[in-house]
Amino acid sequence: MTTTTRTGPLNLITDVAGLRVGNATDLTVKTGATVLVADAPFTAGVHVMGGAPGTRETDLLAPDKTVQQVDALVLSGGSAFGLDAASGVADALRRMGRGFGVGAQRVPIVPAAILFDLNNGGDKDWPDNPYKPLGRAALEAAATRFDIGSLGAGTGAITANLRGGLGSASVILPSGHTVGALVAVNALGSATVGDSAHFWAAPFEMGDEFGGLGVAQRYPDPHIAVTKIASHANTTIGIVATDADLTQAQCTRMATAAHDGFARALVPAHTPMDGDLIFAVSTGARPLGHPVIDTLDLGHAAATCMARAIARAMFAATTLPGDVKPGWQDVYG
Repeated sequence: MTTTTRTGPLNLITDVAGLRVGNATDLTVKTGATVLVADAPFTAGVHVMGGAPGTRETDLLAPDKTVQQVDALVLSGGSAFGLDAASGVADALRRMGRGFGVGAQRVPIVPAAILFDLNNGGDKDWPDNPYKPLGRAALEAAATRFDIGSLGAGTGAITANLRGGLGSASVILPSGHTVGALVAVNALGSATVGDSAHFWAAPFEMGDEFGGLGVAQRYPDPHIAVTKIASHANTTIGIVATDADLTQAQCTRMATAAHDGFARALVPAHTPMDGDLIFAVSTGARPLGHPVIDTLDLGHAAATCMARAIARAMFAATTLPGDVKPGWQDVYG
């Protein structure tokens, strides 16, 4: 038991013991895929709040459906083409003997979500869909330690004013439960306040994980969404995870609560042009001591972790050749 909150040792979603994350990046296409996997199936839920989602097998994650656990989750660039990354993961897991048993067959359950990165300056004139091998490569790279920034599903991500990226964060609660977040930030909105270097997520920063700049001193009119919608090319997708023993219904509630993290870190969020989606994962390793209080705390922590992960993605992003938006470090670093 702890008496205060602190980040996990890596400040990554993999501080939830048993989880691994892998990234695969194609710098020519300027895109990539990110896979979250564990040694055994894990309970998962999902909640979608954006108006333009792209998904695979998310209906299966409803609490009333037969399958309660999944083998992996995939976040990918590529819009609808990127859903093929999950096929690469499923094929590789099947070869490992993983999957839901149906008679003599094993069917890996691999829900996925995509973001739109087709207008980001990369070469999209591919002869064959590149996402299936990217998914397979991301699974092969899965490890406890992984990098954040301009790689994996965040390789080609952009926001209203800056390039986006892949971010992660974690926290250990006084109850002893660990919560982590993983996110690919490709938002219609902005992660920074006006034309300043300050992040909307600043009130939730732990240490100086995204610069330690503190909160902004001046703010734009909060009633006006200052952004560009011409490209209709957005979506922020993420995963929150915990070692708390949650049902699929409780995971769904945690995913719903975690969307507050989008709203705290991106302005505007959940627009008609975003496909904003969050998966929630439970490894079930640590029982709930007080089910009502603990699930409330877990949802709030998931939202706060998600806000921090978004800012960390922006802070870690690096400019790639041909980028249509500068990185935070280029403008403010």
